[in-house]
Amino acid sequence: MAEFTNISVTDKNAIETEAERIYKRYGKIDILINNAGITKDRTLHKMSEVEWDAVIDVNLKGVFLCTQVISKYMKDAGYGRIVSAASNVGLRGNFGQTNYAATKAGVIAMSKTWTMELGKYGITANALAPGFTLTEMTDQIPKEHIDGIKSQIPLQKAAIPMDIAYGYLYLASDEASYVSGICLTIDGGISR
Repeated sequence: MAEFTNISVTDKNAIETEAERIYKRYGKIDILINNAGITKDRTLHKMSEVEWDAVIDVNLKGVFLCTQVISKYMKDAGYGRIVSAASNVGLRGNFGQTNYAATKAGVIAMSKTWTMELGKYGITANALAPGFTLTEMTDQIPKEHIDGIKSQIPLQKAAIPMDIAYGYLYLASDEASYVSGICLTIDGGISR
């Protein structure tokens, strides 16, 4: 069973309250998908401390808090799948995204650390690093800019949301029971 709840991933009390509610309702929490993320793009010298902090709080601290809270339930159960949204930007950087790239690289490193800390409890921890994906957010990007991005991707096309969803599905499944501590890159080969 999947359920969506709208809470701030930067509010540990809200996360604890919601986790307890879910646990009481279902008796377990098997899978955590850390997928909240924001961008506040600016070049290094133009980026404000407020923009830096906002991205760090959601993209990095939020992943830490959600995993810290939810993994306790998984640890007690002896089973869990943690999949956290990174980005290929966390592997290769991107112009104007110092804050975002730092958070996504951090998510990859945290996932590798949690593999070592939580593996003995039957919990896997992985990151997924999507590349350029066509979504409602990209609808406002001019076609010629999108074509330029596609031309840099070895597969010569952008991802669609289902391309990324299949990666999450795999890493959260029993088929990936021996897969932990990886960063699955789904970006058409651009990060090679």
